[in-house]
Amino acid sequence: MAISDIEVFAHLTDTDIENLATELDAIRHDIEDSRGERDSRYIRRTIVFQRTLEVAGRVLLAASKRRSAWWAGAATLGVAKIVENMEIGHNVMHGQWDWMNDPEIHSSTWEWDMTGSSKHWRYTHNFVHHKYANILGMDDDVGYGLLRVTRDQPWKRFNIFNLVYNTLLALLFEWGVGLQHVEIGKIVKRRMDNEEARQRAEEFLTKAGRQVFKDYVAFPALTWLSPGATYMSTLKANAVANVIRNLWSNAVIFCGHFPDGAEKFTKTDMIGETKGHWYLRQMLGSANFNAGPVMRFMSGNLCHQIEHHLYPDLPSNRLAEISVRVREVCDKYDLPYTTGPFLLQYAKTWRTIAKLSLPDKYLRDTADNAPETRSERIYAELEPGMLGTDPATGRRRGLRTAIATVRGWRRSKRTPSSGASVRVPGRHAA
Repeated sequence: MAISDIEVFAHLTDTDIENLATELDAIRHDIEDSRGERDSRYIRRTIVFQRTLEVAGRVLLAASKRRSAWWAGAATLGVAKIVENMEIGHNVMHGQWDWMNDPEIHSSTWEWDMTGSSKHWRYTHNFVHHKYANILGMDDDVGYGLLRVTRDQPWKRFNIFNLVYNTLLALLFEWGVGLQHVEIGKIVKRRMDNEEARQRAEEFLTKAGRQVFKDYVAFPALTWLSPGATYMSTLKANAVANVIRNLWSNAVIFCGHFPDGAEKFTKTDMIGETKGHWYLRQMLGSANFNAGPVMRFMSGNLCHQIEHHLYPDLPSNRLAEISVRVREVCDKYDLPYTTGPFLLQYAKTWRTIAKLSLPDKYLRDTADNAPETRSERIYAELEPGMLGTDPATGRRRGLRTAIATVRGWRRSKRTPSSGASVRVPGRHAA
């Protein structure tokens, strides 16, 4: 099962969790107090860069009689769409730049370059996903109502096509995001008021229609003004650019939510949830990936997904410095800080999706001890005195130590040395 008691799972007392909230609040206050000209300059320059990049892509496509120019134009346009969606649209609509009081760069006015309506996304993502992050039955982003990403989701026959669905979702990610708020499943099952269903569908179709017209009618039509391109060449280039953006966005988002270590929770965790509990759930339910300056920028700084979930409305350009302090907090309380190479993290999400396309009877691990799904029950075999304070070093021994210990004895159990019995410290003798 998913985590039902986050305090027990994290090996923290109520006082620990209260102190954790105080320390994380202090980080927020420090960043809020230091926001200023360098931050506003960053987002304004990013917008100028993105628009320049898009114009450059369009110009290259106008000269796309040469195949090399066509590919250069499509790729440049794809990168421009990535920057607009990831580093600008996503972050502006989170309210990260509302403090500037600029009506053009404000969460309530920004409409991004994709089929999904900003209004819909602000509800499904800003409110539902970030408030109920990784809570089964509350957060629709856990599998998007299509994928089985945890053993806590009962296996159904259509899950056998998990890999096919994920491939289609990656290629058409903007459509998945756009349709998420429409909630077609609820409409089909008549679990939504007819008027609300009609309004959601109309709003989606209006935005998607404008986007389709722009990408596949208006811009291709403009190529008639250029002798170096045709309607179809530009249409195909726009389609390729959208796929480039979709694949990249899907990969970045999945790396932040579905690799090993991104925990899932039950609704019981919401009962009496304090700010400290909320912080803890965001830290344990998210994952980062390693990135340099270019990778950070191209991911919308979502390589710092943990920090983003802790502070979704703080400027994205500050997440790298925030991450240093968050890691220190994790070290202090012996909490895991899930991160790794980008390709490895993404591969883990595909591995999980592939494994969970099968019924549970074909899976070796359970919902309590699988790499992608853990619960407090995983620690039943740990010796009672193993946690607490290490008498040799004086350091706290908590969740991170427990996970490492359990992993150690599981590896020993699966690959024992020839004939020799292996005992890992912290595990009860068999």
